[in-house]
Amino acid sequence: MRVAIMTGDVRVYYLATKVLKEYGIPFLSLRVGEKIPYDVEVVLTGEKDKVEFPVKVIVRDENFIDDLLARLEGRKRFQNVFIAIDPGDRPGMSVVADGRVIEVHRLKSPKDVEPVVGLLEKYPTAKLKVGNGAKRQRTMMLKALGEVLGYDYPIIIVNESRTTPKVGGVESSSVVDIVASINIGLREGRETTIGDVLEVKEPTKKEIEHIKRRSRELSGNITISSRLAREVALGNLTLEEAIEIHRRGRSR
Repeated sequence: MRVAIMTGDVRVYYLATKVLKEYGIPFLSLRVGEKIPYDVEVVLTGEKDKVEFPVKVIVRDENFIDDLLARLEGRKRFQNVFIAIDPGDRPGMSVVADGRVIEVHRLKSPKDVEPVVGLLEKYPTAKLKVGNGAKRQRTMMLKALGEVLGYDYPIIIVNESRTTPKVGGVESSSVVDIVASINIGLREGRETTIGDVLEVKEPTKKEIEHIKRRSRELSGNITISSRLAREVALGNLTLEEAIEIHRRGRSR
């Protein structure tokens, strides 16, 4: 075991074990004052615990994992942390620290930004990278993020060309969205703000017709109005929300 938990604080112990299990890191549980085995490299402990050990990480909140992973790699801390997002109907998201993938997620929808905010709180020094594809979904996501973070929040826009792989010759969205987000996290990009990116232009007739066609494909028999399709194109509604509004309107 490279990691040991040594604390008399129940909250610290619970938090440490929860995060270590999430990351798949094996650990040893020890009482304060107990002999620490020779193969332990890092001890997790609480602020009030009196533990003598050369390499300690104080557990205050879930952010201790950043320090722990860096210590296990022989460094004081991660130099560069990026939270990268591949926009889409189910955006892929990854955390890339110093070129190493720390964790991955898949969001429920473009408006599902709570996990993004949670990761920004978990990794306070992280910068946010966003792929430049899926314009409609990207706009919707950035609007939702802007409402929470502010429209002057800095982001990095990355050219996501050729970031989406093919798995076995067939694109599998549950895998490729995440892999694409990792590739976005590893690429350089253009620094800007959420507000600067959200200079939304009026959708073209072709874009409107494409969204109406997608509404038929998604619902099976409903073609939303051009007005609703425009709201979807501008990122004000999801396609599912527009279909439901159209359905409610017809039922009156």
